[in-house]
Amino acid sequence: MTTSPTRLWFLDWVRILAFFVLIAYHVGMYYVTWDWHVKSPFASHTIEPLMLLSSPWRLGLLFLVSGVASSLMLARTGAGRFLRQRSARLLLPLIFGMLVIVPPQAYFEVVEKVAYQGGYGNFMQLYLGRYHGFCRGTDCLIMPTWNHLWFVAYLWVYTLMLGALVMALGPRFDLLAARIGALLTGWKIIVLPVAVLAIARMALLSRFPTTHALVDDWFNHATYLFLFLLGAMLARTPQFWPRLEALRWHGLGMAAAGWAALTIYYALPDDLVSAQVQIPLMHAQRIVYCLFAWSAIVAVLGFAHRHLNRDSANRRYLAQAVFPVYIVHQTLIVVMAHAIKPAKLAPPVEGLVLVVLTVCLSFAVADIVRRSRVLGPLFGIHPGTRTSNCAVAGASTQPTPATM
Repeated sequence: MTTSPTRLWFLDWVRILAFFVLIAYHVGMYYVTWDWHVKSPFASHTIEPLMLLSSPWRLGLLFLVSGVASSLMLARTGAGRFLRQRSARLLLPLIFGMLVIVPPQAYFEVVEKVAYQGGYGNFMQLYLGRYHGFCRGTDCLIMPTWNHLWFVAYLWVYTLMLGALVMALGPRFDLLAARIGALLTGWKIIVLPVAVLAIARMALLSRFPTTHALVDDWFNHATYLFLFLLGAMLARTPQFWPRLEALRWHGLGMAAAGWAALTIYYALPDDLVSAQVQIPLMHAQRIVYCLFAWSAIVAVLGFAHRHLNRDSANRRYLAQAVFPVYIVHQTLIVVMAHAIKPAKLAPPVEGLVLVVLTVCLSFAVADIVRRSRVLGPLFGIHPGTRTSNCAVAGASTQPTPATM
């Protein structure tokens, strides 16, 4: 039988820092050529290589950390109580977010993309009425939508699956976790997860491109559910985490090389590669993509275990604030980007303004809701309850947010 660790402070810090990266990433989405809710008139390929620095691994890292946190909480509270708590803390913010937080994103999207002339009140009638007539060709906006809150919906489903798995396996879950922990040593820490991720990417990505619609997103499920369950298993094997610390520089080096290779690949003109080598080159790119993603996760966790495995008042505050910040940040970016567009600021200045205002306003919202017994549950915070986050395996008297 494995023993759960008492402290994994560094995973809280990883989760916190990942969401700061997410704010910068979503501001960046305003300036790249990739489709997003609103777009800058200066959108170009310029910063896309910088966006690639985090896009392959950030969400996978969050699902893995969420798996660790969920597993530790489940071990402490039991499956029934765990599932009730997780459902309340994930579903209520998801529903509230879809009805209140997300609609402004969809409103400004149709204002910019299809020149919608109606007011927000009229738009909300269409939004709640499941209107599907906002289209550009065959691309139609599905409403209501969860937009960036898809992560919460997926996390809830994966949580249910983990609870069912633990109830079905009983003590055998810990035995399986121990075997996986014993298997992942040395070079196998890199090779085995990369092999699973690469097989999923090569087999499913072309057939099931990303939708974030839950019911048809099979490639993402194969990736994110695997990482979530892997985290749940590794939560029961505390001897695993120091191994990542020993591999932190190796992981960083492989991630850097992977980023460089992918940057070159995406910059190649379409007509430069002959048809005979396109498919082999695509599969090679997908393997490199997975190597980059997992190596970056190893590096982040390894450096965090080395340098951030400690508690502080800042950790306790940020661990509680980060979920409300996540809920509101993208709506703030979309609304502010649309509002300040007429000022025609230079993109570097405008981007910095958006980052600063998003961080400040997001934390202002977090400070308000964490003090309110009415608003707190709508943003995943239940003040006064005895819960814990991923850093503490035992009971905690600190009020904490929904595990992410």
